Amino acid sequence: MTRQTAQMTSATLAVENRKPSRAEAKAERRAQLIDATIRCIAKHGLSATTIARVSELAGTSVGLANFHFENKEKLLEATLLHLSGIERDVWQKRLLDPGRTPAERLTALVDARFTPRICDRRTLAVWFAFWGDAGARAIYRRVVEPVDEEKLKADTAILAALQAETGQTGADAREIALGMEAFIDGLRLNMMLYPDDFPRLACRNRAMEYIAALFPGQFPPPAKDLSDAP
Repeated sequence: MTRQTAQMTSATLAVENRKPSRAEAKAERRAQLIDATIRCIAKHGLSATTIARVSELAGTSVGLANFHFENKEKLLEATLLHLSGIERDVWQKRLLDPGRTPAERLTALVDARFTPRICDRRTLAVWFAFWGDAGARAIYRRVVEPVDEEKLKADTAILAALQAETGQTGADAREIALGMEAFIDGLRLNMMLYPDDFPRLACRNRAMEYIAALFPGQFPPPAKDLSDAP
């Protein structure tokens, strides 16, 4: 073994054996509790999700969970922030290429809504749990509404550009965006309720067929596969 190799090996071992800092350990524990909250809501529902049950799933004490989040409402807020942040990152990464046409950018946005990272049954169960629980809707609006509005603005801008490119007039781009989002949400609900009849890729293609009907001749045939790559 050369001296350089020995030094590199020693440095690698030092990194691997380094104890996490207090901030890193805190972030890791919070992440474990948020993941346990997602699993708990997906399995037991929102009302049956408690700090005690989440703590048990995360392998922590109730006291430690309360130290990080104080109460159930703050834990739910953190969970929504986590999920909405992931979804926001996915669709924003898909819009990084400025050379894409409006049709390509709209396709990228739809693809983002159906990627495995944010469109699995467990994650969908959490979203619909918040939508369906009257007591949790206020938390949802407070936490997620800014992200929803940002996404709607992106949809609207791309649709307006596509309308201008194709010479369409009359329909309001924001209204089309609202209809598109409602259609996609309906597909995602069916994915959760009837997974055998509504597989992920088929739902993505149905969403694209819906959009293609609004803008004939602007979109390619349905995709054969999806990934998390932008």
